Amino acid sequence: MHIGELARRTGLSVKTIRYYSDLGLVPEVARTRTGHRRYDAESALRLDFVRTLRELGLDLATIRRLLDQETDLRSVALRHADALGAQIRVLRVQRAVLRALAKHEPTPQEVDRMNRIARATSEERRRIIAEFFDSVFEGIPVDPEFEGRMRSAAPELPDEPTDEQVDAWLELHELVSDPDFRALLRRMSEGSWGDGAATPPVVGAQTAELITEKAGAAVTAGVDPASPAAAPIIDDLAAAMAAASGRTDLPEYRREVLAALESSTDPRPERYWQLMAIINGWPPIPTQTPLYVWVRDALRASTT
Repeated sequence: MHIGELARRTGLSVKTIRYYSDLGLVPEVARTRTGHRRYDAESALRLDFVRTLRELGLDLATIRRLLDQETDLRSVALRHADALGAQIRVLRVQRAVLRALAKHEPTPQEVDRMNRIARATSEERRRIIAEFFDSVFEGIPVDPEFEGRMRSAAPELPDEPTDEQVDAWLELHELVSDPDFRALLRRMSEGSWGDGAATPPVVGAQTAELITEKAGAAVTAGVDPASPAAAPIIDDLAAAMAAASGRTDLPEYRREVLAALESSTDPRPERYWQLMAIINGWPPIPTQTPLYVWVRDALRASTT
């Protein structure tokens, strides 16, 4: 077949086929007396193979070595796949940074900082979280075992993070860098471990299931915490919580629970752990803060 027919069969331009022929990738099988190139079915198959390898990103020199059997396709494919994997990871980071920057009008300094945050190494991420907890726990007699567990949960992005994981790391870094969030956690730490901390806490692990069960049902049913319909629910819940804590449901106990909830219904601590779960591939952490907000508002109504 002549070069025009080969172009029609393969979808490549005559110029490209001529160029490949000159490089020896798809040599013609003959030439006419007037010098026109002639090809056969094997030429078409070889040209299809070259086009496929080019679409996969291989350079022409590598393709020439493959066709000349100076190297094997398996080793080339493995090397190229590794190179593409590295490029994909970089592109994911770049896309995450661009999405984050598109949410507002960034300064050049913010662009640079966001890019450096996204490219942080595993060691740098651990250092960022360690410094964050230093600012939260310093000077507070926190239980060493509790502090150790908190510090051991560092963000560990996998070698090939998903878009969601990169986005979560960017959001987490912004959160732990927020002075207001750090101050919030210090107040919570002081409330739990500082002088005069309640022992055991009036709202803790022993009451969490009760809140999930009873407040969860109320939130799902759309019960207004300030309405008369909420009164029997909060009475039942407060009595069960008090019993679980070894207390009695008296006005003093309700005021303690309310005071604890006033400082612990900020959604940011829960968001911190949700982001950590995304980054580290843990099971998703459901949003519970609205349940505690409902209990807080219902207690406010009951105490007034």
